[in-house]
Amino acid sequence: MGSLSIWHWIVVIVVVLLLFGRGKISELMGDMAKGIKAFKKGMADDDKAADAKSEPVKTIDHQTASGSTSGSSTENRKAV
Repeated sequence: MGSLSIWHWIVVIVVVLLLFGRGKISELMGDMAKGIKAFKKGMADDDKAADAKSEPVKTIDHQTASGSTSGSSTENRKAV
């Protein structure tokens, strides 16, 4: 008990064929294949879009504004 014999599998296959028919099963497999192809195409399009968006990183040299003070300067600490 617990393992399925060949006769169990034959009965299951016959019931599935009677419920869905040969045409319906092939139609479902075709639709599933189309879905997989569309998914792969979408993934490839996303990769191409990501590659097109990537631009060289622009760096900005460190610049300080004259006359501005930061909140953690020692001058502000002495004044408080």
